[in-house]
Amino acid sequence: MAVHSTPTPIFQANRVVDRARWAGNVYADYRRDEVMRIVKAAADVGAATAREYADWAVAETGFGNADHKEIKNRMCSEGIYEYYKDSDFITHRIDFERNIVEIPRPAGVIFALTPSTNPVCSVFFKVILALMTRNSIVISPHPAARECCTDAALKLAQIIEREGAPDGLVQVIENPTLEVIQSIMSSENIDVILATGGTPMVRAAYSSGNPALGVGPGNCPVYVDDSADVAHAAKCIADSKAFDNSVLCTNESAVIADHTISDALTIALQKNGCYICNDDERDRLAEVLFPEASFDISVIGQSAESIAERARIRVPANTRVLVTPLERIGDDYVLSREKLCPVLGYYVVSGQDAAMNACGAMIRRMGSGHSAAIHSNNPQMILRFGAELNVLRTPVNAPCSTGASGFDTNLAPTMTVGTGFFGRSSVADNVGPEHLVQWSKVAFNKEQVVNIDEFADLRLRSTFPRRASDSPIDYSFADGFSPSDSSLNTFADSLVAETDLRAAIHKIILEEIRSLQLVQESRH
Repeated sequence: MAVHSTPTPIFQANRVVDRARWAGNVYADYRRDEVMRIVKAAADVGAATAREYADWAVAETGFGNADHKEIKNRMCSEGIYEYYKDSDFITHRIDFERNIVEIPRPAGVIFALTPSTNPVCSVFFKVILALMTRNSIVISPHPAARECCTDAALKLAQIIEREGAPDGLVQVIENPTLEVIQSIMSSENIDVILATGGTPMVRAAYSSGNPALGVGPGNCPVYVDDSADVAHAAKCIADSKAFDNSVLCTNESAVIADHTISDALTIALQKNGCYICNDDERDRLAEVLFPEASFDISVIGQSAESIAERARIRVPANTRVLVTPLERIGDDYVLSREKLCPVLGYYVVSGQDAAMNACGAMIRRMGSGHSAAIHSNNPQMILRFGAELNVLRTPVNAPCSTGASGFDTNLAPTMTVGTGFFGRSSVADNVGPEHLVQWSKVAFNKEQVVNIDEFADLRLRSTFPRRASDSPIDYSFADGFSPSDSSLNTFADSLVAETDLRAAIHKIILEEIRSLQLVQESRH
């Protein structure tokens, strides 16, 4: 029988998941003060390294703005901690009126896919959410941002272990391949997939057989009506569209401007670093952005000046956004589609009905359930906008990029924007820690007299979700890998550090592997 000295990538990935499962079982019984100390440590290191990873992400991926990525890294570390620090996802709750005790239960092992557009901030965000809810997490970074995301995840793991977190609570797939990702997504030891990225990846998560929280694509219109503060609207739109070179899926894709304020709005946009293209320049931009009617991903996150140069357009220095007048809006008109770069469509309408039709057309094919912004001081129009469009978040008089994602509004701050039933997603909210915990409800008979106070101060032992493979542990060899006896100790030593407890686990695992090897050899 052939013997190989190194495990296959899938075998290694399975061991990562097993290790996460063990760590999660230990962490599930931590008290709230212990959990929040660990969360605070992770948030602090995220904030302290925000600039380092911002520079690294831009250098590795080739797009975005380091200053803005630093802001996102801080918002997704210390910002998330500050927003949720008074929330309690650990202690059981008592409904005294209904005689119900609600017990928080961790989701389990989270498999988190992170995008190249918002790489390290997504790692910080998802890790902190997992830690806050006593889950373990395995990060799978986008290959284009593999190095910076891997380093960030490992740094977080190192810091939280110093604060008492179990070894293996935060892990990363350092060499993600399609085969490995598909294997983990379909693993029965994964409890939920947290997917942020392109449509194909999110759909793959939903079809994996495991529960998944994913998002749909955005194509956000922003309507500026005749009651708007035009100067304020222009600044919000320009700042939002230029933010991190427009890589957030919540960025404005096109302005829908009422004809009565259109001239004033274009002048105000120019004052905020926008260049208004003429028809010929618009057509050249369309060729650069959408060759053969498909979006050219090489322009994602590029600066307005570099895109203008590719389109042979001369723009003033420090131009932040290219504004392209739209002939119409429709599924077959490429410039009215989502553009993850600082190119902004501009369409003039006559009246509210025309505006609603234009905004509805933008999100009909791409963007359903996502976001749409409005600049208005007309309560009736604002309410109509939110009620009639098939979107689930409507920033009002605010930047859409950071408004819909909750950083410039009082929506929950997030890097994962649920699109709900409109967008064929399982979650309609801005994803937060509340989506990674379930509350088991203990309900008493209506006729029973219960002294519910007796349950208030009890100490509960919390457990991880049970899986069929939890006992005995499945150490089957993927792709025919069968380690030699001499290589077992080396391989097992690489899985866990040699503390007394881990050494005992190491011994059990080793015995399982050797036993299975003997069984396999007896069959040959």
